[in-house]
Amino acid sequence: QVHLAESGGGLVQAGGSLRLSCAASGRTLRGYVMGWFRQAPGKEREFLAAISASGGSTTYADSVKGRFTISRDNAKNTVYLQMNSLKPEDTTVYYCAAGSTFAIFPKAYDYWGQGTQVTVSS
Repeated sequence: QVHLAESGGGLVQAGGSLRLSCAASGRTLRGYVMGWFRQAPGKEREFLAAISASGGSTTYADSVKGRFTISRDNAKNTVYLQMNSLKPEDTTVYYCAAGSTFAIFPKAYDYWGQGTQVTVSS
């Protein structure tokens, strides 16, 4: 069982930056693909970024490409999402997830964190 905990969310002005962290406990993240998603109330969970187990491959949703960067530090059992040039429409809850398939679909991921709120003011 992998337990994931996101942190780093908060309130930021439009154009600002935040770095989200996803720390794992229970098992190492070394063999897992990691993804970041977000979900607004009443909407489906939206894929943002994924990184392969080795960290050698990444993929991004068009909505965040060029603004967000996913990275991982397997030694620290932690995955990051650096978010720059934030917009008010980025306001929502952000989740990290672990899975065995390099995919953009939520159902491909087996473990999820509780989420962290990001609020971007205009």
